[in-house]
Amino acid sequence: MTRRAAEIRLDALLRTACDVIVERGLANTRTADVANAAGVSQALVFYHFATKERLLAQAFAYAVEQDLARLDVVTRSSAPPLTKLRRILKLYTPAGRATSWSMWIDGWSESLRTPELEKVSRRLDLRWRQDLAAVITAGVADGTFQCADPDGAAWRISAVMDGLAVQLAVHDRVISRRQFGEWVRLVTARELGLDPADLD
Repeated sequence: MTRRAAEIRLDALLRTACDVIVERGLANTRTADVANAAGVSQALVFYHFATKERLLAQAFAYAVEQDLARLDVVTRSSAPPLTKLRRILKLYTPAGRATSWSMWIDGWSESLRTPELEKVSRRLDLRWRQDLAAVITAGVADGTFQCADPDGAAWRISAVMDGLAVQLAVHDRVISRRQFGEWVRLVTARELGLDPADLD
């Protein structure tokens, strides 16, 4: 197998693993399930990943990296901090089937029992907070935001978004997307000395 063919096959296996995980959950996904869904041998799955734990961790990272790529587009843009903040809040809101949020929630849960997954989850989770803190810091520097502790504000805003997103993604009709947006804007505005309407 050429290196390029191996990379293509690895990418296809990761995409398939993500589909299987969304359907079955991390805890219930077996390497045999991924192999069957991909139409390959279980030996090939082990060739690429060595262990089930590594497969799950890399599939989780693969799925979450798609979210982080969208975040990078926002943070690397030349838009002012307030525009970046609005876009980050929109990115964070679960939409449609909330597949991405299903992976995050499942990843956090399974990280309690799987050290390799916990390391990946922590690294990717911290990226969101660091990028949000950087946007807040830039907004404080240019006078758009008033905030004495950008890192703490990023953690508090993220914690509220995480908690509400879990409710929105897991419990049908407990809260609406409209409520999610209103409450996140309210908390963020309080943290940064804004009017919630500034975040619409």
